[in-house]
Amino acid sequence: MNTDDKNRPNILFIMSDDHAAHAMSCYGSKINKTPNLDKIAENGMRFDNCFCTNSICTPSRANILTGQYSHMNGVKTLADGFDGRKSHVAKILKNSGYQTSIVGKWHLGHGGNYDPTGFDYWNIFYDQGEYHNPEMIEMGKNKQYDGYATDLVTDLSLEWLEERDKDKPFFLMCHHKAPHRNWEPDDKHAHMYADIEIPEPITFQDDYSTRSRAAKEAAMRIENDLHFYDLKVEPPANLNEKELKSWKYQRFIKDYLRCVASIDDNVGKLIDYLQKEGIEDNTIVIYTSDQGFFLGDHGWYDKRFMYEESLRMPFLVQYPKKIRKNSVQKNMALNVDFAPTFLEYANLEVPVEMQGNSLMPLFEEEVPVGWQTSMYYRYWEHLSEPHRVGAHFGLRTDRYKLIHYYGEALGSSGAINVSKEPEWELFDLEVDPGELNNIYNNPNNIELTKELKRELYSLKEKVGDFE
Repeated sequence: MNTDDKNRPNILFIMSDDHAAHAMSCYGSKINKTPNLDKIAENGMRFDNCFCTNSICTPSRANILTGQYSHMNGVKTLADGFDGRKSHVAKILKNSGYQTSIVGKWHLGHGGNYDPTGFDYWNIFYDQGEYHNPEMIEMGKNKQYDGYATDLVTDLSLEWLEERDKDKPFFLMCHHKAPHRNWEPDDKHAHMYADIEIPEPITFQDDYSTRSRAAKEAAMRIENDLHFYDLKVEPPANLNEKELKSWKYQRFIKDYLRCVASIDDNVGKLIDYLQKEGIEDNTIVIYTSDQGFFLGDHGWYDKRFMYEESLRMPFLVQYPKKIRKNSVQKNMALNVDFAPTFLEYANLEVPVEMQGNSLMPLFEEEVPVGWQTSMYYRYWEHLSEPHRVGAHFGLRTDRYKLIHYYGEALGSSGAINVSKEPEWELFDLEVDPGELNNIYNNPNNIELTKELKRELYSLKEKVGDFE
C-alpha cells in the first residue's frame, strides 16, 4: 500500500449525539433548516440508508472506532467501557503517520485503560458532558471550561487544526454532545421557534395496537416520561390529556432543534476553516450522528428500538477529488463500515478482524458485486432504566424488517434480569413506512417469515453472534 502523505486525504469526522436524519433539511425535514449541513450534501453525497447496528451511544461509538459489532468489541451496553488496548481505526492511522485527535464526547469510559488511545491529542467531556461550562479531561487532566459545549468542541478542534503539523495528513474526530437529552440551547438560539408551532409527526398518536408488548411498555413517551428536567418549566394548568402531550412535545422539540441549530452554525465554522486553509479539496468531511432519535414519532423520544427513526443515521460526506456534487446514495451503509472506509482512503490494509465494508466504492458511485442488501441489528440492554426497552435483534432488508424480542438479559451489563415472553414483529416498509402494522401473525406471511428468519439467522452467524 502507498502511504505517501501527499496521496492521502485529511479526514474530518464530525459526529453529533442523537441527531435524527429527519431533523435535517437535506433529508427533507419539515420541522427545521440546516443550511451548513445541507452544504456538505450539496458539495458531496447524502446517504439515505445508513444504519447503526446497536442504537445507543456507547456501543455505537465503539462500533465506529473498531469496525466491529458490539459482541465482538465487547461494548454491548452503556455500562461497558471500551478497552483502549484494543486496535481501532485512530490507532492504525496514527501508526501510519496520520496526526490524530478527538475532541468532545468520548463516552467510552475514562481513567486507566478506558482513556482514549491512538490519539496525539484528546480532550473529552467528563461522562456525558454538560451543555454549559463543562468539565473536560485534556490528556488525562481535568479542566473546567466556560462556555457552551458545541462552541467549545468546535473552538478546541480549530485550535488543534491550527497547531498541527501541516505537512502531515490529519484524522480529527469532532464529537458534539448536542442534541442529547436534556436539550439545553445556547443564548443565541434560545428563542428560535418561539412563535412557531412545530408540526407533530404522522405517528404521534400511535396506540401500538398491533405491536409487541415491548413497544407498549417502553417508558419514553412524550406524555408520561418527559419531566421537569427536560421541560424546564411546569406545564400550564387545566390542559386535557391530548393538549398536555402536545404542549410537552413543543417544549421538547423546540429545544432539540435549537441545539441542532448551534451544531449547524459550528459545522459552518469548520468548513470555513478548511476553505481558508486551502485544504478543502484534499479533506474528506463526514457529518453523522451516533444513531437516530424519535422526535415524537410513535409518541416517543430517545432511541434503542430497531424502528426506522432510531435505526437510521444521517450520513453526509464531501470529498471534491472523488465525490460528485449533489449525489445521493441509496445503497445500504452501516456504522461498522466507517473504519474500513477511512483506512482504504489512507491507503492502508483493512484488518481481517474488522467486520465492516469500505464505503469507498459507494462514495464513487460504484456498487461492488454482492454489496449488502440486508443488515443485522442487536440491542442488548434488556429493560434497563429509565426507558425499559426489551432486548432484541433483527433483520432489515430493502423492503422488510423482522424483529425478535427474545426477553432475556443474558448477563449483559446494565440489563435487568427479568424474563419476558418472546415476541416477533414484521413490517413491510414499502406499504407501511411508519411501521404501524405488525404483520408477523398474518397467515398469508408464513413463507415470507420463514425466508426472513433464515436470512436473519444466517446474518447472525456470519457476524459471529452466537448468543
